[in-house]
Amino acid sequence: MSSSKSLRVVIVGGVAGGMSAATRLRRLEEDATIVVFERGPEVSYANCGLPYFVGGVIADRDSLLLQTPESLHRRFRLDVRVRHEVTRIDTARRLVEVVDLESGAKSMEAYDRLVLAAGARPKRGEQTGGPSVRSLRTVEDAVEIEGAVSRPGVPVVVVGGGYTGLEAVENLVAREATVTLVQRNAQLLSPLDPEMAAPVLDAVRSRGVDVRLGVEVIATREGAVELSDGSVIAAELVVEASGVVPETRLAADAGIALGETGGIRVDEHCRTSDPHIFAVGDGAEKTELVGGEAAIITMAGLANRHGRLIADVIAGRAESVRPAIGTGIVEVFGLAAAKVGWNEKQLSAAGRDFYVVHVHPGSHAGYFPGAQTVSIKLLADPASDRILGAQVIGRDGVDKRIDVIATAMHAGLAAAELAHLELAYAPQFGSAKDAVNIAGYVAENTRTGTTPSVQWHELAAARGSGTLLVDVRTPDEFAAGSIPGAINMPLDELREHLHELPAGPLIVHCQVGLRGHIATRLLLQHGHDARNLDGGYRTWRDGSTAEVSRARSGAMAASRA
Repeated sequence: MSSSKSLRVVIVGGVAGGMSAATRLRRLEEDATIVVFERGPEVSYANCGLPYFVGGVIADRDSLLLQTPESLHRRFRLDVRVRHEVTRIDTARRLVEVVDLESGAKSMEAYDRLVLAAGARPKRGEQTGGPSVRSLRTVEDAVEIEGAVSRPGVPVVVVGGGYTGLEAVENLVAREATVTLVQRNAQLLSPLDPEMAAPVLDAVRSRGVDVRLGVEVIATREGAVELSDGSVIAAELVVEASGVVPETRLAADAGIALGETGGIRVDEHCRTSDPHIFAVGDGAEKTELVGGEAAIITMAGLANRHGRLIADVIAGRAESVRPAIGTGIVEVFGLAAAKVGWNEKQLSAAGRDFYVVHVHPGSHAGYFPGAQTVSIKLLADPASDRILGAQVIGRDGVDKRIDVIATAMHAGLAAAELAHLELAYAPQFGSAKDAVNIAGYVAENTRTGTTPSVQWHELAAARGSGTLLVDVRTPDEFAAGSIPGAINMPLDELREHLHELPAGPLIVHCQVGLRGHIATRLLLQHGHDARNLDGGYRTWRDGSTAEVSRARSGAMAASRA
C-alpha cells in the first residue's frame, strides 16, 4: 500500500490498539487524514489503573487520562471525536455511519483504510432491580464504584476471580468495604493450575474476603444477590468482572469474517477478510504460539503492539505479527501471580505430551535479608524440550522471572537452556544460581531421567501399588506437617539407614524438592528404585488444598442438582 496525501484512515476505538495505530501512523505519514471515533467520553486512558483509583492508590482521576482529544490534536494533528459511535460499515462504498451521542446527529464518513479497535464488552449485560451493577472497564465505572464505597462496611459482591476481579477485591478491601468474591470455577485465576492458584486463595481469604467458589450469581434483589447454591449475599454494589467477549457486531453486520473463537478473523498483518479493513485489540483473534491456533488473548501489550504494526502496514512497511504467548501478571495483597503459555490443564485437554517441574527457590540470596520464596512451575515438551508454559508465584521477583521465561519462549530456547542463562547477580537481586537457572537444572534432570519424579496429583495412585514414601526432612519439619503414611528418614542420616529400606519402589520428598533430588540420586546409585516428589511437600500441600476446594465446589454443585 503506497503512501498518498489523500489517504484517509478512520479508527473505531480510541484506547490502546486504536490510539497506538493513530499515533504511529502520524509519525510515518504526516500528510494522512486520521480520524478516531470513540463512543466513550475519554480516549487513551489507563484502563489497567482503574482498580487502583478505586482503592485510592491513584488519587487523582486525571492521572488516568494519558491524552485528550485536544492534546492529541496539538501533537499529532489527529481528529479525535469522543461520544461518537460508529453504527454501520458500508464496505462497498467505504463509508461508516457515525452517530454523535450528544446531539443524535448522524453522518457518513469515508475511509481508505478502516481500523476496528472497539475492544470487548462484559459477558453479562446490565441487570435491572437490586444493587447497582458495574463493570470496571472505563473511567466512569471507576468513579461510580469509588463513590459507592465512600463509607466503611459497604457490602460489595465481586463476580469473577480473574485478574480484574482480584484487583477489584484488593482495592475494595483497601476502602474498607465488606467484600464477597463469587467465582464460577473451583479455583481463582483460571490461567493457573490449581496447586499454583491455591496460595492466592489463601492470601485473599486471610484478608477477610468471603470467597465463594463453584457458584454463580443468578439473580439480584433489593440489597442482595442470589447465588446458584441458593444462598443470598448482602450487596449494595456488584462489580462485574467475570470476563469479556469480543465486540464484533460492526464487523459481523458488514459481512467481515469472524473466527471460531468469536473474534474478528485477521491475517498476519491484522487485516480482516476485507482488504481495506484491519482489526486490533480484544475484539480480534491472535495466533498463539503453543498450539498455533487462533485465540482470544486480551492483553494491553498485544493491543498496543498490533496497533503499531497496523500503522506500519498501512504505510507500506513489510511487518507481520508474531505468535502470542499470553504473558500476564497480577498482584493481590502483596502476592504476585504470573503466567505465560499454556497450563497443565490446557495441555492435558489437548492431548499434548509434556513434562512438569516445580521449584521453590529464593527471590534473592538467602543470606541477604528479605529473601522470599518464588514458586515456579515449568512445562515443556519431552521430545524437543520446547518450553510450553510457566507459572510463577511469590512476593518478590515474580515479574522478572516470568519475563525471562517469556523471552526464552519467544526465542525458542529449550527448557534446559534456562540453566545456562547469564542473569544479573548481586545478593539483594538474585542468587548465583537464579530461580530461572534452577528451573532449567531441574528440567534437564527430569527430562534426561537423571532424577525420575512423580507429580503431586500422581502420588496417591503411585502409592497404591505399595510404594513407600520417605520424607527426608528433619524431624522438626516432619512433626510440623507431613504427608499421611510417610516415614521420616532425614537426608543427612540416609546413608546409615539404607539397609532399612526396600529396594523399591520408593518415593522420596523434602520441603521443596532439592533434598529429595539429592536423596533420589543417592538411592539410585545404591540400587534402589526411587523417584522424587516434584516440588516436595510444599507443592503437594498446595495441590491438596486446591483439591479440597474443588471437592467442596463439586459437592455444592451435586446438592443443587
